[in-house]
Amino acid sequence: MTDILFIYTSNGLHKERFIISIEVKQRPKRREQRLRSDQKMAAAPETKTVHSPALTYFSMLSLLSLCPPFVILLWYTMVHADGSVAQTWNYLKQHGLQGFIDIWPRPTAIAWKIIFVYGAFEAALQLLLPGKRVEGPISPTGNRPVYKANGMAAYFVTLVTYISLWWFEIFNPTVVYDHLGEIYSALIFGSLIFCVFLYIKGHVAPSSTDSGSSGNFIIDFYWGMELYPRIGKNFDIKVFTNCRFGMMSWAVLAVTYCIKQYELNGKVSDSMLVNTTLMLVYVTKFFWWEAGYWNTMDIAHDRAGFYICWGCLVWVPSVYTSPGMYLVNHPVNLGMQLALYILVAGVLCIYINYDCDRQRQEFRRTNGKCKIWGKAPSKIEATYTTTSGETKTSLLLTSGWWGLARHFHYVPEILAAFFWTVPALFNHFLPYFYVVFLTILLFDRAKRDDDRCRSKYGKYWKLYCNKVPYKIIPGIY
Repeated sequence: MTDILFIYTSNGLHKERFIISIEVKQRPKRREQRLRSDQKMAAAPETKTVHSPALTYFSMLSLLSLCPPFVILLWYTMVHADGSVAQTWNYLKQHGLQGFIDIWPRPTAIAWKIIFVYGAFEAALQLLLPGKRVEGPISPTGNRPVYKANGMAAYFVTLVTYISLWWFEIFNPTVVYDHLGEIYSALIFGSLIFCVFLYIKGHVAPSSTDSGSSGNFIIDFYWGMELYPRIGKNFDIKVFTNCRFGMMSWAVLAVTYCIKQYELNGKVSDSMLVNTTLMLVYVTKFFWWEAGYWNTMDIAHDRAGFYICWGCLVWVPSVYTSPGMYLVNHPVNLGMQLALYILVAGVLCIYINYDCDRQRQEFRRTNGKCKIWGKAPSKIEATYTTTSGETKTSLLLTSGWWGLARHFHYVPEILAAFFWTVPALFNHFLPYFYVVFLTILLFDRAKRDDDRCRSKYGKYWKLYCNKVPYKIIPGIY
């Protein structure tokens, strides 16, 4: 008798099961029982881990405990310690734990008010603005989420409203910068509470069958329990946290830093202009392509927990915007020629990153019947079977940007981050923390994605890797 071969995909710590397409001959009743059992197990994340349990728990507990204070130390160093890690270190060495407690801002009423108004505004735009109906990928349990693609409209309305409030002297964005530490502090605590809400919701009121518990509180809290949590029928929580709060705050804070430097110095330095322009181009690209983002690992595979949601609510507004935060008080005169070189290089990297995603999206949309770099694409037709026993087919693109490396699109993304940071020059290391962090994040994501696809596609993924041997950097890695 031939048994079904079960392969597990790595989704952080929880696994989603797929059955590689293999002909099996079993009695119908027994096969049906096996499939029902597998559907039930697929709904819940498992406690098996990619790394050793000790390393896994150490990593999770370290991030849970160290990320919140790091955000405050980053803000303090950028704003009050001249961007110098050594200066902050000497202060902490001299004053100890009490010194750290003293520099941690307490959440204030104005900080909570700014967060509430901004969050409510973005939630209203997400719900009320018109947009095209877009279907996400089919989940492991057979669900297909439906979205309203109105991100670009929300992005435009947000920036126009924010700049208009400043221009007509209704609200001064410098207030946001002046209370930034208090805002980050409020976000840290508020987002932790929000993640507790997600944990409870996953237990008592999951939005779909793509949810479940590992039986371990730390794992469930950190990685999340629901893949597609929603409030009501239409308010998607991950779209809000990842896109409308996190990514939108990146653009809002980039503009804030630019306005703050203008009000401090009466002008905006060319270094700040290059930084702000490149970050806004990148965020504009994101919202232009937002429907494509809903097919990525962040949305389609990572569940809603501390890792994704706290990261988007706190880490993105603080760490991702940190080069601009540094430039507010450290304007650099690059000169027209150098500024243009950096700007053009950064825009080119953002375009290549966009074109990589565009190629893959067009390839999927046309079922491979399109042109890639002027000719028919090369591809591998891979089959797999879902937990419900349904056989599916996927096309794996092996030409264009995707023929250079399996995750080549991460190269221009990392380089774009470098180009919007390099206007700060090299007096201090800390402005480059985001570039280092992004590199580690994307290399880890490439590994996780490869593991997931290897488990999902089996022999077809091996064939794909033989045809596209490099993971990220062509000819090197």
